[in-house]
Amino acid sequence: MPESSPCYVEVVVPVPLFQAFDYRVPEGIDPQSLMPGMRVWVQFGPRRVLGVINQVRATTLLEPAKVRPFTELVDDTPALDEAMLNLLRWAAQYYCHPLGEVLHHALPAALRQGKPAHFPIQTLWRVTTSGRSTPADSLKGIRQQQLLAELQHMPNGLTQEALRTLEYSSQTLSSLEKRELIEKIEREQRPGKHQGKLLAEVPHSLSTAQQQVLEAIASQLDGFHVHLLDGVTGSGKTEVYLQLIEQVLRQGKQVLVLVPEIGLTPQTLRRFRHRFQVNVAIMHSGMNDTERLHAWLEAREASACILIGTRSALMAPMPNLGLIVIDEEHDASFKQQEGFRYHARDLAIVRAQRAQVPVLLGSATPSLESLHNALRQHYRYHRLDERAGNAIAPTIERLDIRKLPLQDGFSEPLLARMQAHLEAGQQVLVFLNRRGFAPSLHCPSCGWLAECEFCDARMTLHKRSRSLNCHHCDHMTPIPLTCPECHQPGLEPVGQGTERGEDSLQQHFPETPVIRIDRDTVRGKTRMETLLEPVHKGEPCILVGTQMLAKGHHFPNVTLVAIIDADQGLFSADFRGMERMAQLLVQVAGRAGRADKAGEVILQTAHADHPLIETLCDEGYRAFAQQELISREHVGLPPWQPMALLRADHQRPNVALNWLQEIRDTLTQHLVSEQRNDCQLAGPLPASMERRHDRYRALLHLYGDNRKALHYQLHWLCALIELNPVPGGLRWSLDVDPADTF
Repeated sequence: MPESSPCYVEVVVPVPLFQAFDYRVPEGIDPQSLMPGMRVWVQFGPRRVLGVINQVRATTLLEPAKVRPFTELVDDTPALDEAMLNLLRWAAQYYCHPLGEVLHHALPAALRQGKPAHFPIQTLWRVTTSGRSTPADSLKGIRQQQLLAELQHMPNGLTQEALRTLEYSSQTLSSLEKRELIEKIEREQRPGKHQGKLLAEVPHSLSTAQQQVLEAIASQLDGFHVHLLDGVTGSGKTEVYLQLIEQVLRQGKQVLVLVPEIGLTPQTLRRFRHRFQVNVAIMHSGMNDTERLHAWLEAREASACILIGTRSALMAPMPNLGLIVIDEEHDASFKQQEGFRYHARDLAIVRAQRAQVPVLLGSATPSLESLHNALRQHYRYHRLDERAGNAIAPTIERLDIRKLPLQDGFSEPLLARMQAHLEAGQQVLVFLNRRGFAPSLHCPSCGWLAECEFCDARMTLHKRSRSLNCHHCDHMTPIPLTCPECHQPGLEPVGQGTERGEDSLQQHFPETPVIRIDRDTVRGKTRMETLLEPVHKGEPCILVGTQMLAKGHHFPNVTLVAIIDADQGLFSADFRGMERMAQLLVQVAGRAGRADKAGEVILQTAHADHPLIETLCDEGYRAFAQQELISREHVGLPPWQPMALLRADHQRPNVALNWLQEIRDTLTQHLVSEQRNDCQLAGPLPASMERRHDRYRALLHLYGDNRKALHYQLHWLCALIELNPVPGGLRWSLDVDPADTF
């Protein structure tokens, strides 16, 4: 082999180390066939781990005789292409995270396990000849009717994972299969490219404002641009997305659509599949490993013209990418909170810039970061101020409850308004962003409160499961019959959760169905679509639930939205608390009056004269956002100043806090020695919930006058920590642009 031939590969492995490792190319493998992005099995200490080739080179700085060969080459072609590899290298640098873990995170779980990157056998369901000629409305069950109509609309069939995402149960499939209306087939071949008619239905007519926004964005489909579509709830943002995507698809390009949560995927998928006769793939954490790999491969092979997914779908390779759409761009779910702490919205913008394609950010309540960029003309700003069709924006009323008696959290004026709407044949949505029966259990004799033994938090009472649950560490205990402190009976629930709200409303309105939507009712086999079936029928009912109901849903017969506790975010320890509360209240309020029926929103509050509440009700979200941006500027908080957070936790008190103090002292000395005053430190401080999962947590805040100055110190800090041993058992992480700061 000539001396200049590449004999070594630099491999990154999924370990918390900021370095790569050299391995020799074993005999029998042509070094010329190796490329960055290929997966290899390597011996890493006593373990055999899967790594990714970062570089191929002819020499090594190590003693050649001590360089071990990698044990197995997994891929014939790179699992991560050059464009994706370069994006992830940039992300590892920006978010100060080990490259090996970043690349590992970007691969589907099946590829992380070393499985081959080819299409698995796929199960599809399609209509039979009999099913094609059977009217869907001739069936008895609503879900059977919907499923048959769905498959009649898709003659080539739908995959098992698509039907699961659309929340059809195995019983529904089995019922139609027994009647020989549908059949199951196995498919192994790769999906073909789209040919033929693009649209399955005629696009809806646009209002003048929608048409103007569409034309403005469509005129800049060539090249990189960031567009912020700030549209009130019900203004028809999705229709703008769809008609813009149609233009991109006609150019033969792919579209990536990111949504914040799995709960929004079924309705988004349904709208896209009803509009377009192209392959629409989906990616989210509710799918199994095989299904996620299949969607990833469809995106890589460009057989998927549209990919819809949550934040991890951003990592899917799309060689013909032409547009990225991020719906509900303000949502905190786009920020990864563990491990590789990236923000999907921000990284999507970087990906679009590198691919020279446009990005469309959409929201009724844009994040202050996006609004800040739009107001400074870094983004192109588009507004939709009116609801589509005949829908009228709901009126918002503050209901001061300081002097009103409450029945399980409900005031008499609110119950009377609910009664009036139900008697008019309409529906009511009650928003209470706290699941369980009550936030805690209390002893009136001695004052004891049920607290978690592993967290600085109270245990939530769950009446249905007859247990006390910690919503932070999932610790669960039975409900005690007597007080653990004074042994007196008569323990009382304190506060209100969705379970208690459901019980109370069912007692007040015994003839009206009360439907509870929260994580406890949606998990398992009971899916969101099944629970919402009575709502879509249009009959009078009451919906009570958490923020799962706040966005993305279209309930045309909901004419009253009641927000029970509008004060939860007013005094948050997090500087983003008020922003998030405002977004949540506006999103929930937007569920009212979405059709041709007038809607109203009632906010029960004990702080009716609070400036935030007044501004939101009287002037709207944009006025609040402008006030909040001014406040942030005065105190030097994001988006005006970049920020990072060094977190640490340990099983013993003060260990993390003392370690962070040592870090601060060393970093301060470094800043003085370099005569730099462009980076500021705050803390360390205990986290607002210091003990969680039986570990004591502490925080150190870092601010920079600009991003370059901040990142210079962050990279120096990572090197410092890696070169110096941390206390045994201590865990640390660096969070750049943190979403939570407490």
